[in-house]
Amino acid sequence: MINDFPSDLVVRRPTAKDHARVLSVLDRWWGGLGGEAGAKERALLLPRLFFQHFNTTSYLAEHPDGDLAAFLIGFLSQSDPEVAYIHFVGVDPFLRGRGIATALYRGFFDQARAHGRRRVHCITSPGNTTSQSFHRRLGFDLLPGEQGAGDLPVHPDYDGPGIDRVVFALDLAHRPPDRRSR
Repeated sequence: MINDFPSDLVVRRPTAKDHARVLSVLDRWWGGLGGEAGAKERALLLPRLFFQHFNTTSYLAEHPDGDLAAFLIGFLSQSDPEVAYIHFVGVDPFLRGRGIATALYRGFFDQARAHGRRRVHCITSPGNTTSQSFHRRLGFDLLPGEQGAGDLPVHPDYDGPGIDRVVFALDLAHRPPDRRSR
């Protein structure tokens, strides 16, 4: 299903039964970022519907004993037939740096290409510099917005009042399918 995935992990499609499991790790995996408000925001970004209606384009990785290792929730845009969207991704902090997120993204890119998609879009928060660096290493471009700190283009109120985002796009047509970024 996904090339170059660590052999000590099992990757599969998520199901509705995985929803609570994923929600239960978010606060720990994000190190409590944003306190109680951040925890609530993360949980609200992952309603059960993603695990019910977008599971054929999403991934969940587990240890052989079933412990959660990583996930990627993504979908093919219903409004724009050239776009696929990566909505939310998480990797257990103890497993970071092993290429897991990169492999999940590449698997999603392959799916998007197979469905005729030319671009992949995603967002992150202006304060999540780790995510910003990761996306840039994978070849994502920052989409123009209002100037934020350090010349970062920010899209104010993107996800509601006071919830600003940094917006990324990757042109799949100009990126080789086997590009490696670790």
